[in-house]
Amino acid sequence: MEQKRYTYEDFIGIIKTLRGENGCPWDREQTHMSLRPCMAEEAAEVAAAIRIYDSTGSSENLREELGDVLLQVVMHSCIAEEEGLFTMEDVVSEVAEKMVRRHPHVFGDVLAKTSGQVLQNWEEIKRREKEGKTQIQTPLREIPPELPALARAVKVLKKTNQLYEPQKDFKASVGKIREIAEKMEQANPADYDENLSGLVGDMLLEISNISRICKLSQEQILTDRIEEIIEKYE
Repeated sequence: MEQKRYTYEDFIGIIKTLRGENGCPWDREQTHMSLRPCMAEEAAEVAAAIRIYDSTGSSENLREELGDVLLQVVMHSCIAEEEGLFTMEDVVSEVAEKMVRRHPHVFGDVLAKTSGQVLQNWEEIKRREKEGKTQIQTPLREIPPELPALARAVKVLKKTNQLYEPQKDFKASVGKIREIAEKMEQANPADYDENLSGLVGDMLLEISNISRICKLSQEQILTDRIEEIIEKYE
């Protein structure tokens, strides 16, 4: 017997049923805040599934985890619809409109032959989008603290370089790392040393700056290195 295949519309209806009067008690209790950890966990699961696919060629786990992320998006949209804020259709329409607006080299008459030109245009369009809007946060505060610290550091350094003052170049950061390492050699390791903690913080920022310059995902690099250690001892 052939397994039933559900459509996107079927899925929206299922979630609305679960949230409905005769639905699931757990699903009905959920709020934007209660689901917040779930979104972070599911995003991490997708990243893990991509790694598994890259190493094994198996896409089954990736397909499943993408579905779980979609579930989170639809749940938040259904809750927002109940609150009279927006619908899932609004979410889809807005992101589609944004993709058209931010790709004028595809849907308009702007020329962009390299990915660098595309990114430059993208940032300029984003800047224009914010003009005339009341900004509750400063540009740096717009970078969410919920991001992993290493990823957030790169974004903060990138924005300070764009808006405030030039950050160190590659050689300057490498030189600073060498200087910090020399100071570390003079430290006496302890359970907690405030001076050593500051040096480690300085070192991480310089590494973050190098990652910014070289467009490296230090979060992913460190994750991969940790996996290599685990596999070594398994």
